[in-house]
Amino acid sequence: MNLILFERADSTLSLPRSDRRALHLIDVLRRKVGDTFDVGVVNGPRGKGTLENVNSESVSVTFSWGAIPPPCDDVTLIIGLPRPQTARAILRDVASLGVAAIHFVTTEKGDPNYGSSTLWQSGEWRRHLLTGVEQAFCTRLPAVTFGESLASLVAALPSSGTTKIALDNYESPSALTQLSDFEPAVALAFGPERGWSAAERDLFRAQNFTLAHLGTRVLRTETACIAALTLVKAKLGSL
Repeated sequence: MNLILFERADSTLSLPRSDRRALHLIDVLRRKVGDTFDVGVVNGPRGKGTLENVNSESVSVTFSWGAIPPPCDDVTLIIGLPRPQTARAILRDVASLGVAAIHFVTTEKGDPNYGSSTLWQSGEWRRHLLTGVEQAFCTRLPAVTFGESLASLVAALPSSGTTKIALDNYESPSALTQLSDFEPAVALAFGPERGWSAAERDLFRAQNFTLAHLGTRVLRTETACIAALTLVKAKLGSL
């Protein structure tokens, strides 16, 4: 945790001693009264925190706030709803790299039961986003949705100004590395474990997506997301 995130830009705050941020400060960073540490507000400024008091019940801190980090790249990920353990890795690592939005969609070959996981129903998913951006020393969380159909999500994308790419191992004519002339906004689509259906490929073509691949190896969804996102960020000049 390179940055400790808070929900509001308070000037002072008292945390329960059992709070994960208090535990990290005392047990991991080993901060003592008077020591400073890096803090941020979710989707807000970064700054410095100072440890003012520690007792058996609580930890008190004060804050000095600075500038807000720049917005993330205008990259949207569209992902066939994966099994929960895969989604957890994607949420954490994609948030760490930085994107504008992540949409987990229902698809013809995906398992709709994944959407009833406690990951989504309990709000646990947001904790993994926080872990990712804290690692990245940033405060910007991507927008996240789950459970919308692929067709409705794709139809809602802008008709112009966005480079649209669907990753596919079977019918893509070229590698992602061979694509050029990227728009400032990019939409990247990743299928579920069993891939896209024929009708979904037709949908992508009708919505001006380019089918592309990541090479001859079949990758796990979480690996494909990171690999493709890294290549796109390099093409956008942000790596």
